Amino acid sequence: MENKKSFIPLSELEVYKLARRLSAIAWDVYCGMGWQDKKVVGDQFVRAIDSVGANITEGYFRFHYLDKVRFYYIARASLAEACEHWTELLKERNLIKEEKFIEVKSITKTLSIKLNNFITTTRNSK
Repeated sequence: MENKKSFIPLSELEVYKLARRLSAIAWDVYCGMGWQDKKVVGDQFVRAIDSVGANITEGYFRFHYLDKVRFYYIARASLAEACEHWTELLKERNLIKEEKFIEVKSITKTLSIKLNNFITTTRNSK
């Protein structure tokens, strides 16, 4: 019997889908800002959130499991930056609608758990 690992396309990974959903919300919030707000906080918010999916992608296509895990750790840190710092600032400064804020927080909670599980599974795959 041949033991072949099945390849799951990136677009089907739940952690990647959630990261992309956050990116879509971030872009929607960003587009509603004025020029000054975009410059001061919006750019950093979008970059941090987009970094989550970008680092998941880069890690996913690395060969060695430790290389993969390193990028997933970076994705986790970007998620924390975006959702624990920038999103909170947006709320304090009334730059994000309450329903968007709640949606970001909800997705962040789910994504954090799934990303931690993804890291653990990858680390244990050696």
